[in-house]
Amino acid sequence: MAPKAATLPRTMPSPETGEALSRGTRPFKVAYKGKSVVVKLPGYYPKNGGDGVHVGGDMSVVDLALRVLKEQVDGIPTPETIRKFRTKLGLSQRRAGAVFRVGPKAFDKYERGLIEPSGPTVQLITLLNRHPEMIKELKAS
Repeated sequence: MAPKAATLPRTMPSPETGEALSRGTRPFKVAYKGKSVVVKLPGYYPKNGGDGVHVGGDMSVVDLALRVLKEQVDGIPTPETIRKFRTKLGLSQRRAGAVFRVGPKAFDKYERGLIEPSGPTVQLITLLNRHPEMIKELKAS
């Protein structure tokens, strides 16, 4: 488990140069298939620019930004979108796995961002999000 930002020291020596690095954020561009977004990337950075050191969950902001871009460009839902969709339909993670026939722990993994749903699962999520009444037909099967 990554340490919380509040528990991280304010400075650290650079593993390469020994220079003092300070905890802060820097703009970082995340790009995917021609779309991009700039995020504030936490890390330890030298005073006068240069490469930083990222620890714990620092890169999670980049992961989230990439997932949002994938949702915008390819329609692959983010973990948060999947969670909202599942709760909108009134399904537990285990029940959603059974209805979608993807396994009892699949929705847990989707919602934690460990794996992305397959193409057919994304298509079914998209259809049911637009037509939630159709879930009754799937529950019966």
